[in-house]
Amino acid sequence: MRALKDTFQLMKDEGKHPEVKILPVEAGDAEAIAALAREIWLAHYTGIIGIEQIEYMLRQRYEPALIRAELQRDGLWWDKLLLGGEIVGFSSCFLTGKPGEMKLDKLYVRQDCQRRGYGGMLIGRAVVVARAQGCSRLVLAVNRNNRSAIAAYGKHGFRIRDTVVKDIGGGFVMDDYIMEKRLQG
Repeated sequence: MRALKDTFQLMKDEGKHPEVKILPVEAGDAEAIAALAREIWLAHYTGIIGIEQIEYMLRQRYEPALIRAELQRDGLWWDKLLLGGEIVGFSSCFLTGKPGEMKLDKLYVRQDCQRRGYGGMLIGRAVVVARAQGCSRLVLAVNRNNRSAIAAYGKHGFRIRDTVVKDIGGGFVMDDYIMEKRLQG
């Protein structure tokens, strides 16, 4: 019943923005998602992690072939946010293997489309998916120096649960907060 309420709320939120749609990413979207990721990361992360790490991480996570492969995986969801038919945001989430837990792995909205509620709509979609999978927690990792994202996630009910420094190869590390949102039954 809660998942149905979540779906109605998501439809209501989309109704406030009739030009906005959230749909599953398709294999043919992989190049557009990769290009959008590059645009967003270069605009946002250059002062946080630097160009070299950005390029390294984009290759690890956003090559079109990798995106298409992820679309074939069970327990993993990619969504795109369309504004007037153009992809201006995307998210992905997956079951972590821990009982009751889903990870919001990616959530990005193009810089000129931020602060319009679109990120919240993508979080809402992840909540719907998580609840439909029987999850009671949605977790994410966010760079500890990404103050704007930390504040945005806090506004949507996420709380810092832990701090993690993870070696990702290439001489780079991710220095993140793990944030968690409890999902009401």
